[in-house]
Amino acid sequence: MGATALGFPAILRSQSPNAKLNVAVIGVGGRGGGNMNRVARTENIVALCDVNDRNLQRAAAKFPQARTFRDFRKLYDDTPAGDIDAVVVSTTEHTHAHATLPALRLGKHVYCEKPLTRDVYEARLVTEAAAEARVATQMGTQIHAGDNYRRVVELIRAKAIGAVREVHVWVSRAWGWQSAEDAAKYGDIVKAQARPEESMTPPDYLDWDLWLGPAPARPYHEVYFPGPKWYRWWDFGNGTMSDLGSHWNDLPFWALDLDAPLSIEAGGPPAHDELAPASMWAKYTYGQRGDRAPLSLTWYQGVEKPKLWTSGEIPQWGSGVLFVGDEGMLLSDYGKHVLLPEETFKDYQRPAPSIPKSLGHHEEWIHACKTGAPTTCDFAYAGPLTEANHLGNVAYRAGQKLEWDAKNLRIPNAPGAERFLRRDYREGWEL
Repeated sequence: MGATALGFPAILRSQSPNAKLNVAVIGVGGRGGGNMNRVARTENIVALCDVNDRNLQRAAAKFPQARTFRDFRKLYDDTPAGDIDAVVVSTTEHTHAHATLPALRLGKHVYCEKPLTRDVYEARLVTEAAAEARVATQMGTQIHAGDNYRRVVELIRAKAIGAVREVHVWVSRAWGWQSAEDAAKYGDIVKAQARPEESMTPPDYLDWDLWLGPAPARPYHEVYFPGPKWYRWWDFGNGTMSDLGSHWNDLPFWALDLDAPLSIEAGGPPAHDELAPASMWAKYTYGQRGDRAPLSLTWYQGVEKPKLWTSGEIPQWGSGVLFVGDEGMLLSDYGKHVLLPEETFKDYQRPAPSIPKSLGHHEEWIHACKTGAPTTCDFAYAGPLTEANHLGNVAYRAGQKLEWDAKNLRIPNAPGAERFLRRDYREGWEL
């Protein structure tokens, strides 16, 4: 389900390249603070929102002219529509869609951190809303702006290794219930594989109810907050896959023009009702498209690795993307790549660079807001990438191979697995 299939029109709203955007920033700590500071280099920060008052006050000290909010719903309700040109969303992923959709429906440009949404259904809603709004959008996959990915894409498109039949993507990060660090710290909580029922007192600077947002009501506990611990709980995130899949699966998606898979299967430890796995694998099957051969893409995380890696047939990088073609292989990480076998390609003449150097991931989006130029990770691209990543977890949780009807968001051979495509929301948080 790529941009061409949806027939996305050109961006309608733009303004003078010399004018400054009025930007609202939702989520201003951690990664959000980084996004805020990057955008603030050239634009006006006019509104700030965070459920964490420490984060909010630090940001307000930097931008005293900006209005402050704890609840982004109030930001949208209480701010005149003409006062904001663009919105940066850097909340936890379980509130991404809820913070992003109102901006799109108001015709505002949006930069949203990865993963774009918490689930498949939300990704489709955001993708379609962006198409209708015809504004500048960008998902926060900052590695996409680097030169290394560009050179890899050029090599794959030039058929340097022939037709690609397999792709293997692996990361060593393991955020999930079988984490040894968590087991040591929380003991019975993790060993019993259950979410805590007891309540702890939230920090006085945190609005826990707003942090939960659309998720089920849960008593505050330090297993969720602070830090990235919430990632591993299905209520709030999807573990390693939805987070790092946004970065690592981005490269084959770009190079091979991937979109919706035909089928997905996955494996690992027994699926848990509450927690994402630390280690798992997921295999996607893609059909022929244009001059692209049918292929499989397999994702591995934690202790899982490709056989070519475990057998020592390729360099044992901690994380990587391996393209396997009819005439060789290409191995890449964020900052480097190599054609394999190296002896075979020692005299290979690389294609001249054809993909222009990025202005910078944030700068690209800002330029698009002002001129109508395209971005490289707009929601037309990021939406299908996000859907595919989430489908790996859907197949893992379902425990069976899934046939995917992307057009209708259906799983014909396993309709029971469709319950993992979306969730119910708490009252007051409907989309």
